[in-house]
Amino acid sequence: MAIEFTDSNFEQLAIQSDKPVVVDLWAVWCGPCRIIAPFIEELAKDFEGKAVVGKLDVDSNPQTTTRFGIRNIPTVLFLKNGEVVDKQVGAVPKSALVAKLEKLL
Repeated sequence: MAIEFTDSNFEQLAIQSDKPVVVDLWAVWCGPCRIIAPFIEELAKDFEGKAVVGKLDVDSNPQTTTRFGIRNIPTVLFLKNGEVVDKQVGAVPKSALVAKLEKLL
């Protein structure tokens, strides 16, 4: 199951992670976000133990949203060693997210 990132836990769970991190930035009112939500859950299950996969609600977590300059959602950030190394904006097939994550493993 995808973890829930927040402004208060993001540093510890994402930035300080020793594994690659996938962050889905989303909002409840966002239609395209609902399209990729099942893919994020599947990634969390498929890559359990290999990567940290989670979601961050942009409306509830403005500090992290601003930190990464998020202007459009869904945006999926791919982090390695605390740095954003790739990102995907908009709804895409699961295979596109898997390909980006596999490059980081």
